[in-house]
Amino acid sequence: MTYRNLVEMHRLQAERLGPRPALRFKRYGLYHDLTWEDYRTEALAAAAALIDADVQPGDRVGLLAENRVEWLIADMAILAAAAVNVPPHAPLTARQIQFQLHDAGVRWLIVSTRAQLAKMRSIRGELPDLRGIVLMDSDATNDEAVSWRGFVQHGRRTLPRLADELRRREERLGPDDLATIMYTSGTTGNPKGVMLTHGNLLSNSLAALEVMSHGPDDLVLTWLPFTHIYARTVDHYICMASGTPVALAESADALIQNLEDVRPTQFASVPRFYEKVLSSVSSADAKETSRCLRRIFGPRIDWMSSGGAPLPSSIARAYADAGLLVLQGYGLTETSPIISFNRKECYKLDTVGRPLPGVEVRIAADGEVLTRGPNVMKGYWNDTAATAEAIRDGWLYTGDLGELDADGFLRITGRKKDLLVLSNGKKVAPSLVEGLLLADPCIDQAVVCGEGRNYLCALLVPAWDNVRRELDPDGAVLPGPSADLARLPAVRRLLEQRVRAALAEVSNAEQVKKFLILPVPFSVAAEELTVSMKLRRNVIVTRYARQIEELYRE
Repeated sequence: MTYRNLVEMHRLQAERLGPRPALRFKRYGLYHDLTWEDYRTEALAAAAALIDADVQPGDRVGLLAENRVEWLIADMAILAAAAVNVPPHAPLTARQIQFQLHDAGVRWLIVSTRAQLAKMRSIRGELPDLRGIVLMDSDATNDEAVSWRGFVQHGRRTLPRLADELRRREERLGPDDLATIMYTSGTTGNPKGVMLTHGNLLSNSLAALEVMSHGPDDLVLTWLPFTHIYARTVDHYICMASGTPVALAESADALIQNLEDVRPTQFASVPRFYEKVLSSVSSADAKETSRCLRRIFGPRIDWMSSGGAPLPSSIARAYADAGLLVLQGYGLTETSPIISFNRKECYKLDTVGRPLPGVEVRIAADGEVLTRGPNVMKGYWNDTAATAEAIRDGWLYTGDLGELDADGFLRITGRKKDLLVLSNGKKVAPSLVEGLLLADPCIDQAVVCGEGRNYLCALLVPAWDNVRRELDPDGAVLPGPSADLARLPAVRRLLEQRVRAALAEVSNAEQVKKFLILPVPFSVAAEELTVSMKLRRNVIVTRYARQIEELYRE
């Protein structure tokens, strides 16, 4: 089925599925359902309130919130008002948020908590276009913000008067109209605003449904942030297109419990989560490891997806051995995001699958992956030069290196700008070496460096629980904090053995000769990871420049 815009899709699904559950969310310790008809009613009320607040078609409305049911309602309300959703990542600092909101010219802003409102307090004077703020976690309006409950209630009262206007706005929305501006994380400089249209997001959602087995009788558990295009398309718009109910996890920390609460049939995540779960249950008995994995993901799970970063083949195989299918896909914010995906009926675990229907992929002479299709962005907001650099002759230059096999499966081999050139001229893809290191259960995170040097070094974050079990099975000798363990000679010797074993079959240029042990994992909060858990390599290497230099001097 085709739709003119995302708002029409939401309306028609609400009319078709009415009293069936659309969203499931936890409040006061229990999961509650929001039906399709109530979902639509709430979104229309909030849309009416936006229109009554003089939000015009094409105006930008900010949405600064963690995952919650109101985020999804607010997204559909912004779109129903024919406005453009600008959703900064919730963990960003006030200064980072100010850049995005000012750059996009945001007129109204919806925030989740008083902590987010406090960020806005410090930058409000630098946002001349901002007319008002709506606060979700409040029942009372004050000088700083309007309460979400009051805002929606006002919308209900004005809805009869504005119903015709809402219909007109939906009818006028076409595939080329902007739905959202999503700012890329960026490793250096200010992020760029990716302009995605209703047509971009619709085409990607409907094409993905041709290769995914979603339906109203399935249940998806979502936990990745909707402020990242991966979760927003895969867990929000694709599920809307298929009529699949979506259950919201409470938080990353509660995810294992929520898997038990919800018992989903499908689940999307990033490689880091799959790695950490496998590491936590790994044992010498492969059958016991498999039993533990199946217990965590529950008896109803059909398949899972992985995206946002490369999934090491060893991790995918470990899950497959346990009877859990983790299908890897590939995409970018600029492609709405899915370019390729493995099918349940036809997959290769060490690839990112075949291109979606309607999406073309080719490999440039230098190995760069190029793509074109209806999912490719309209361009970068207020940046025609960057748009012209990214999209040439209709093809988007992804910046990733890859290859297509004889069966049309795409394999990503590295990041073009991340290639390390050693002093002897040898080129090394750090992601390949890092993937091999991460396959070891005693290594949690790894960053390889060596640009212009004569060998590779690495920054390693051990999986401390597994290191303790390996060196001290009874837990009698190594109970201390990780900062103390990082200095122990026994820990270094163990990791030296593990690094040698992990890289036993790679070339001499790809061997890690020295490494630094870091006690604390890289994090989003420290700006070392993107929100999709990809390494911000430039940030990390710059932060540890002195220690890296010492490794090469030794």
